[in-house]
Amino acid sequence: MSEKDSTLQAQRRIQKQQDDTDARQQGEQGGTSGEGGAVQAGAREQPEKLPAQHVRKPGRESELELAPRFMAPDYKGSGKLQDFVALITGADSGIGRAVAVLFAREGADVAVAFHSSTEDAEETARCVEAEGRQCLLLQGDVKDRAWCDSAVAQVIARFGKLDVLVNNAAFQEHAASLEELDDERMHETLDTNIGGYLRMARAALPHLKQGASIINTGSVTGLKGSAKLLDYSATKGAIHALTKSLASNLVERGIRVNAVAPGPVWTPLNPADAPAEKVAKFGQDTDMKRAAQPEELSPAYVFLASPVCSGYITGIVLPVTGSVGAI
Repeated sequence: MSEKDSTLQAQRRIQKQQDDTDARQQGEQGGTSGEGGAVQAGAREQPEKLPAQHVRKPGRESELELAPRFMAPDYKGSGKLQDFVALITGADSGIGRAVAVLFAREGADVAVAFHSSTEDAEETARCVEAEGRQCLLLQGDVKDRAWCDSAVAQVIARFGKLDVLVNNAAFQEHAASLEELDDERMHETLDTNIGGYLRMARAALPHLKQGASIINTGSVTGLKGSAKLLDYSATKGAIHALTKSLASNLVERGIRVNAVAPGPVWTPLNPADAPAEKVAKFGQDTDMKRAAQPEELSPAYVFLASPVCSGYITGIVLPVTGSVGAI
């Protein structure tokens, strides 16, 4: 059995255990209703209602009844990342896909690292290439040091350099209590979410020059905590601390390290975690009373990647949460 198949089987086993637990705990209260009161403050009106849908891990964008919006048609590129090379983990779908598209629109070639959703990754590559840039697909597991080293080596072999690393791959599965978290689940979450970030950064560092940057995907759960995402929230808090620590470590080398802390975003991650009835209410407890779409997050990554925008910014955790007072 390959490492990829082993990881996917473990994640699906964890999901099934939690699904069985959820079935025994029906009647548990969901989020607050926000019908009719969602806030629209962006370039175009975004969906306010989400489907009551639960999908099998890893969760594929092509499976979602409501297609996540990632193309940001109102965003006009202006060469902020012209001829850059970016490596994005978890870029087959969700936030990672949206970031890949905008990086390409700003002039970057993009390496799309993904675990098992080949169909989604190929669609991301098609979208990157439609922006007139090159795309390299890299399938593997961020828990595997050899693969992380190989992924960076393939980027260097193909493009000759690396300017931006976006650590974005994640595993998430909810639990009602700490007692539900066995060692397999904790190991999968911690080793993917924080271990993967460390491995990828370590592999990339020898190739990052002055002006390069690392952008980590944190979470509002790492800022505020989450009663039902204990291990996931712990990794996101660790990612925020890693961001600040690595920023301090690398500042004299002219390498910036920052993080984006998203609030609820409509991606395959959540329908592959929460029960269908909770997915339908996802994001309604924010001040904007709705979940974000990936295209509402991706410009933040462009801002942090571009030296012309954020050359004097390092070690920050930028909240994009749809709520006031995220930090």
